[in-house]
Amino acid sequence: MILTRKMASGPDQQVHTIGWDWMLGTDTLPYLVNEQVVVSPQEADAYYEAANELFAMYVRAGQHIIDQNRFQEAGIPANLTDLIRYTWDDDRHIHLYGRFDLAGGIDYKPIKLLEFNADTATCIPETAVVQYAHLKANKLDEKQQFNAVYETLVSQFRYLRQQNPDMDPSLLLSAMRDSPEDDANVAVLGEAAREAGFDVAFAYIDDVEFSATDGVFRQDSFSGQFVRYDYWFKLVPWEYIAEEEPELTTILTEAVRNRKVIVLNPAYTLLFQTKYILKVLWELFPNHPLLLETSTTPLTGKPMVEKVLFGREGANVRILEADGSQRLAVEGEYGDYPKIYQAYTGLNTDEAGNTYQAGVFFAGEACGLGYRRGGLILDNGAQFVGHQIM
Repeated sequence: MILTRKMASGPDQQVHTIGWDWMLGTDTLPYLVNEQVVVSPQEADAYYEAANELFAMYVRAGQHIIDQNRFQEAGIPANLTDLIRYTWDDDRHIHLYGRFDLAGGIDYKPIKLLEFNADTATCIPETAVVQYAHLKANKLDEKQQFNAVYETLVSQFRYLRQQNPDMDPSLLLSAMRDSPEDDANVAVLGEAAREAGFDVAFAYIDDVEFSATDGVFRQDSFSGQFVRYDYWFKLVPWEYIAEEEPELTTILTEAVRNRKVIVLNPAYTLLFQTKYILKVLWELFPNHPLLLETSTTPLTGKPMVEKVLFGREGANVRILEADGSQRLAVEGEYGDYPKIYQAYTGLNTDEAGNTYQAGVFFAGEACGLGYRRGGLILDNGAQFVGHQIM
């Protein structure tokens, strides 16, 4: 059973002060709650070690997909494979950050990998800033939290500069319009980059200009001049760019090859993002204690979860019983993608029956923990719950 501790002071005032009122919401359930999950020091260490080990395994699996030319099976768009190979082989293109979604880890329940949000992971503000502010507002020591997300992101940006001394430290961050959650995630990344010595700017993706020979630009709203940036971070999925904007994919491939821009996260991140890699991991590391059996065909005689290769926020997920009958399903817009079947494992629960899924951020190393709380399938209505180590 998972234990939560009610705090004397809630996180709302800190969130309002920062200007992230979107987190407060108007739904029947608040997105942020005035509780924190109680985690032992040993459990926090286990999350840290698990994420580090899993990332090393992902690198092995990514190399396997490339070596065996399994891009098509993995659902990788053909027009991205050249850029994936190029960035994978060039160590100057680093994976900036991602978030492992994990079951278990508390009350002796073993940690199990559910998936890796490697490309456009969100929950950075909640994990890095809000739960920390919640802790401090209640006069608790920062050592009582596994949370170095912001500091580790700063280190990642510094390392990126060191790996690319020929590039100007100018960074343009982009997201889709009308998503304050994405804006907040990008804002935290921008502050980390600025602290690492980058000149930082923001533009919605439809305001960004691209050139195969010159790179990435935005138009300055005051001077009207176009400003070029050597680094571009996009909170837009690679598969979306490849499928919906093939011409842009071609331009980016050439611009990256011409050393006119470094894109974050790099194109090879899609190898980690596709849930097909869960099958490859099981092939390479069968019965590994951190993994769940995964196949492209329904598992025999055991409950399972059906997922699409590029689904997000719990969309198009079905929980199936051992006989294949449906226990629960969530509809969504990703149903045309191929599917994988992952052995079902229960999440940690509290006395009220709420489920808890751990999210561990990885930015060169594991660097922070937070929880999402909801039902059997966690969707975009799930709550965020911080933690404290006791």
